[in-house]
Amino acid sequence: MTPDRPDPDALLALAREEEERAQRGRLKVFFGAVAGVGKTFAMLESARELQRRGIDVVVGWIETHGRQETEALLTGLPILAPRTVEHRGITLRDFDLDGALARRPAVILVDEWAHTNAPGARHAKRWQDIEELLAAGIDVHTAMNVQHLESLNDLVGKITGVVVRETVPDSAFERADQVELVDLPAEELIKRLEEGKVYVPDQAARAVQQFFRPGNLIALRELALRKTAERVDAQMERYRQLHGIAATWPVAERLLLAVSSGPRSARLVRAARGLAAQLRAPWLVVYVETPAEARLPEEQRRRVWETLRLAEKLGAETAVLTGQRPAEEILRYARRRNVSKIVVGKPAHPRWKDFVFGSVRDELERGSDEIDVYVISGESHDGGFSAPPPLPGPTSPLRAYLASAAIVALSCGVGALLFGRVEPTNLAMVFLLGIVLAAARLGRGPSILAVVLSVAAFDFFFVHPYLTFTVTDSEYLITFGVLLVTGLVISTLTQRLRQQADVARDREARTAALYAMSRDLAAAAD
Repeated sequence: MTPDRPDPDALLALAREEEERAQRGRLKVFFGAVAGVGKTFAMLESARELQRRGIDVVVGWIETHGRQETEALLTGLPILAPRTVEHRGITLRDFDLDGALARRPAVILVDEWAHTNAPGARHAKRWQDIEELLAAGIDVHTAMNVQHLESLNDLVGKITGVVVRETVPDSAFERADQVELVDLPAEELIKRLEEGKVYVPDQAARAVQQFFRPGNLIALRELALRKTAERVDAQMERYRQLHGIAATWPVAERLLLAVSSGPRSARLVRAARGLAAQLRAPWLVVYVETPAEARLPEEQRRRVWETLRLAEKLGAETAVLTGQRPAEEILRYARRRNVSKIVVGKPAHPRWKDFVFGSVRDELERGSDEIDVYVISGESHDGGFSAPPPLPGPTSPLRAYLASAAIVALSCGVGALLFGRVEPTNLAMVFLLGIVLAAARLGRGPSILAVVLSVAAFDFFFVHPYLTFTVTDSEYLITFGVLLVTGLVISTLTQRLRQQADVARDREARTAALYAMSRDLAAAAD
């Protein structure tokens, strides 16, 4: 199998994304498990370092919560005046977005990313204020706890029993240019609470009893660590795409399941979900639509989409691939997504069918290299794919040419059985059939070899005088010429069909990318 080359379209898209990022401000998020781990403290220390380097830094909004050590770091930093709002007889103070845009510093600190703005503000949420600052080209530093992330909101509520109302969309978090994890062990955080370094004493006692229990802190800390690790993994995948790195970097587990129209695909999905849960790994589910699969009855096609929807409900990322050879498409996609383990179904058919029709599982095992291949029960077909036509394509050029010669030898054997029973010119059809098989399964080069060998073998074994290349009847020259031209035309047309299939696969990949982008844009708009 030939190594993948960098996708020019993907590289161009990444380059455009980098260009768009260069025109926006950069967002740095100080991320932690809970209040009191030191996010604001770390943000202010970073700001003072930037100021020492001569960078224009302004404090737009900071919540010190009365912590003296945090307030001390504000000394010497320019602070933007807050916006005041009268609401129901109460004077509210909030971040002044217009003042920040007018001041236009190089870097502005805006704490409490998930905060809900006071009435009368241009935006309902502070994260929307920050988006406007970034669009204006201003770098922003902010802070947030893991429970304020939208996708983890329900999970945190189940763990702690506390429902958090203020959240930040995951799309905004994923667009952050830098996320710095501020971590503190649970024991040390509880000690800081008891010493009054997080909340005032009476608030600290209630916090320890209600929210800051050791079990809660351990769970929230794990969530924060995992979310940060996911982000680092996404950065690594982006780097691999940008530099066209095809080899898998198995720094973390990632599972890929290949499914089909088979009746047990749903069971495979559930089994793979359990395996992914045991490994604590993200998982992908792919379906490869081959020309044979494209002609499936409506019932089986509907089963495919139901299987993919089930996988999405169980938390998988799904994709539909197109191509002639399922194993090649699966391996290409797996390497692009840095997959460490591929899962396929255990075949239920007799072993001899693998020798006759080929085995997707065997091709995956031979071509997987650094990727582990797992075979699990639950699928009635070989890895979930319909058996390809006879003589599966070899995975190396030498094997392809040897297979081409074997096809010609087989044609000679069939011709020998028919010799004397049919006219010699009709035997040419046997060799033509072999040429069609070679063109369909082996590629252009091996099919041309089959054409040349077929003409030579037909002349040598079946045209008088036998066992010589001498031709006494000039009519056979026409037969040779027609056989040669027909074989070349068939191989050329087959090659074009392959190219069209490649174009269709690339088009499908671009369509999937556009769909993913539109889904992300819709999420950002919400």
